[in-house]
Amino acid sequence: MTVLEESRPFAQQLSNVYFTIFALFCFKLFVKISLAILSHFYIVKGNRKEAARIAAEFYTVTQGQGSWADRSPLHEAASQGRLLALKTLISQGYNVNTVTIDHVTPLHEACLGDHVGCARTLLEAGANVNATTIDGVTPLFNACSRGSASCVDLLLEYGAKAQLESCLPSPTHEASSKGHSECLDVLISWGIDVDQDIPHLGSPLYVACKSQQIHCIKRLLHAGANVQKGRHLDTPLHAAAQQTSTEIINLLLDFGADINAKNTDYRRPVEVATPSSLVERLLLLYEATPCSLCQLCRLCIRNCIGRSRLHLVPQLQLPKLLKDFLQYRESITNF
Repeated sequence: MTVLEESRPFAQQLSNVYFTIFALFCFKLFVKISLAILSHFYIVKGNRKEAARIAAEFYTVTQGQGSWADRSPLHEAASQGRLLALKTLISQGYNVNTVTIDHVTPLHEACLGDHVGCARTLLEAGANVNATTIDGVTPLFNACSRGSASCVDLLLEYGAKAQLESCLPSPTHEASSKGHSECLDVLISWGIDVDQDIPHLGSPLYVACKSQQIHCIKRLLHAGANVQKGRHLDTPLHAAAQQTSTEIINLLLDFGADINAKNTDYRRPVEVATPSSLVERLLLLYEATPCSLCQLCRLCIRNCIGRSRLHLVPQLQLPKLLKDFLQYRESITNF
């Protein structure tokens, strides 16, 4: 360090350091923007492979970690279900974990298109089964959104996580809201938590009631879902009361829904129902009619057995009629 530099105030020397750092940052930003424009130019011209190569080299992303591309040939083949083309591309060395700018992988595309063969080929080649997009969407979520029970089963077989952080999109809620009961059956068979709570959505049962998906409601209730668990203080019965299906109302009441539960506005289900509607009349009638002893006994026995052991009911040393009754396969009117 020279005498002149030593005589400068320390604050001035420090400001020079910060200016140098800022200049380096601006230079790096300029290079990034330039390469992004260059990549976009190749994409517009149809040379996606060159665009992917430029981006991958710049960001120093290895083959094992994935690379960037707008939409690679693998994405196209997977989304269109072209299995032979997909296998050919993989054999040529294309990375199965290549992601788009939104972090969508070829596996996301295959599951969204219900292309089980393509999904299996990608997984066998090492595709990340729990890859997430910038929106937190996984291949399993896409499979549930599409209603592909085969893809759901395949992904779970390869270690897909059905329940990630509560802030990420939930496959169970997606299947419940869209009425994909077959996907829900597969998820339940793999032991998912049917009462998974997402703060802004509530439970899967609540979501299914909001969407009036009766087949999903039945699957969840038979799997032991808590009939009282909704979103915050809103119960599934509150959600169903705001809709038009009396069949769903009857189903929830059969499984022990509390007709006197109050939501955050201190309103009961009958008070959120449309005035003079069939739903309101049904709820008013139920309020005036006490539960039968048979129904109360069934609810009590199921609670004692516990959700995790409900699948063992058929093994109980009881008459078939009683076992069917406990599993809601026999009507109360037959007792």
